[in-house]
Amino acid sequence: MKKLFQSPLALIILSIAVISAGIAAYWQFYMAVPPQHRTQAVERGDINQTVSANGTINPVTLVSVGTQVSGTVKKLYVDFNSRVEKGQILLELDNALLAAQQKQSLANVRSAEASLELATANEARMRSLFAQEYVSRQELDSAVQAKKAAEAQLQLMQATVEKDRANLAYSVIRSPVSGVVIDRSVDVGQTVAASLQTPTLFKIAQDLSRMQIDANFAEADIGNIRVGQTVRFTVDAFPNRSFKGVVKLIRLNPTTVSNVVTYDVVINVDNPEQILFPGMTAYVNIAVAERRDVLLVPNAALRFKPANAEVQKPAANQKDGNRLSGHPRDGFSGKVYMLENNEPKPISVSLGITDNRNTEITGGELKAGDQLVVGEAQAAVKPTGSSSRPPMRMF
Repeated sequence: MKKLFQSPLALIILSIAVISAGIAAYWQFYMAVPPQHRTQAVERGDINQTVSANGTINPVTLVSVGTQVSGTVKKLYVDFNSRVEKGQILLELDNALLAAQQKQSLANVRSAEASLELATANEARMRSLFAQEYVSRQELDSAVQAKKAAEAQLQLMQATVEKDRANLAYSVIRSPVSGVVIDRSVDVGQTVAASLQTPTLFKIAQDLSRMQIDANFAEADIGNIRVGQTVRFTVDAFPNRSFKGVVKLIRLNPTTVSNVVTYDVVINVDNPEQILFPGMTAYVNIAVAERRDVLLVPNAALRFKPANAEVQKPAANQKDGNRLSGHPRDGFSGKVYMLENNEPKPISVSLGITDNRNTEITGGELKAGDQLVVGEAQAAVKPTGSSSRPPMRMF
């Protein structure tokens, strides 16, 4: 035996065997690490499916106060956030021209009254002369017609006076409702012109304790929304607080922007603390479906595909069926994977509703507690030349 180990050929063979064993061990422990799978259990529980949209908070009643006459702003009595009562004076316009116009109309009335008095006297005189046959019937008829024309002219002048009186009153702008001024568009000295359209001077919110949200929902979601549904929403001003509302109206007028169709959903909101301001952005969620005590799988398990899995196109009647969106998916199918001999085994399941984290399972061979693959965790391969790698010993 001693002579065998002293032979050069035997030493070479022994060295090759030791080197081969070392290389095999190194490859097994440092390079050929099989992939490790992350799993998560199937659970039973409750799930709510919601649809979401952004909207704007507005007062239920917002009155725009304008002016029917032109003029220069003479006095302002209210400002932003002022509380006003119905009939309260908000603003006065310079009424010098309107007052002068009214005086002119009054003078025209007095002139018309004088003309009527003269026409009345002439008619009476003509009737007396006609009875004595001193004038003809035509002259009498002319006197009667002159009196009627004078009466009509007087009525016209009186109507002009009423119009001028109303215009003079319109130079004082009063609040049509009780509420809060949320917008003021004019300043003292500014000229407003009401010749073509009524300019808006103020905007008054009638009651800030009751607000509404105008939210635009996609046409894919609008079919699940019903009047009376409970709404939850948040605002940026209070990110840690959730507010509640109720669907009041689904407006049938669509809005199309870049081929995307949306519908305005009006949501009633109580605002007793008046901390929700007009114009705030509301992030709205409406619960459209609810399931109790059902099988739930994580959406990550439905998204998982093994590296060697074949990519299959969805059937025509199942388009978008496997998307993990917020839309109803009752009756659609999906595929999950369980480990069998450390290899992912596909299992077909029927899918129900989703809350974008978990999905309801309505059919299949799954049961609570089954471990589903949700991802792969490949062991890190240490780079060549790393100082942390233990040296490979040859002997």
